[in-house]
Amino acid sequence: MRTQRQVVDYALQRRALLAGVHSGRVGVMEVCDASPYLLRAAKFHGQASDVTCPVCRKEPLTQVSWVYGDELKHAAGSARTNDELARMATLFEEFTVYVVEVCRTCSWNHLVQSYVLGTRGMDDGRPRRRTASE
Repeated sequence: MRTQRQVVDYALQRRALLAGVHSGRVGVMEVCDASPYLLRAAKFHGQASDVTCPVCRKEPLTQVSWVYGDELKHAAGSARTNDELARMATLFEEFTVYVVEVCRTCSWNHLVQSYVLGTRGMDDGRPRRRTASE
């Protein structure tokens, strides 16, 4: 997305957790704990990925994008599709997106990435409000 910034990738944390699971130091039940709300969001708002579940290896993972931000008010903490994110990025000044991968078979879930979207900092020719520190 055009306004995507402050991207944080959690691949190293994921890799370390999976190494713990495969070595037996971390139990499968500890990592396969997706809530029913997350599983439902994966079903209705998720986007299928090409990555097979690293725990059960039975089905592709689904990625769910959650949005948070003060400006979102009642929409904060909800799952959104990529089309909705693109539309929201043009409407709101700034909000954070958290992408979670989830397996709908074994309930594996892990935070994959977070990033900020919105119109803040974009030079679109419109005069913008100045903050008190400016």
